[in-house]
Amino acid sequence: MSSAMYERMRANPKFKELVSRRGRFAWTLAFIVLSMFYGFVMVVAFNPAALGQPVAEGSMLTVGVAVELFMFIFFWSLTAVYVKRANSEFDALTQEIVKEAWKENK
Repeated sequence: MSSAMYERMRANPKFKELVSRRGRFAWTLAFIVLSMFYGFVMVVAFNPAALGQPVAEGSMLTVGVAVELFMFIFFWSLTAVYVKRANSEFDALTQEIVKEAWKENK
């Protein structure tokens, strides 16, 4: 593809929409992940005894291990959500932009 074609794609309003929507979504997910992760680290730093409590009386599973397991599964789930949206919504919009740029090129 030529640089003129890239410029046409960048000038397309759908491209600006794609960048905006994808960026907003990525930053939202990043904020969620970082808040949870650093929140957990802060609890470890300032109240480690809370994480050392058993989940139930007589249980060997602690709150800290349960929370970390939840976070692990939750982060994988967020990744799956991003991939699903990227493969459907974002890829469809990208294909539209590329098709429009090819039409203009002819």
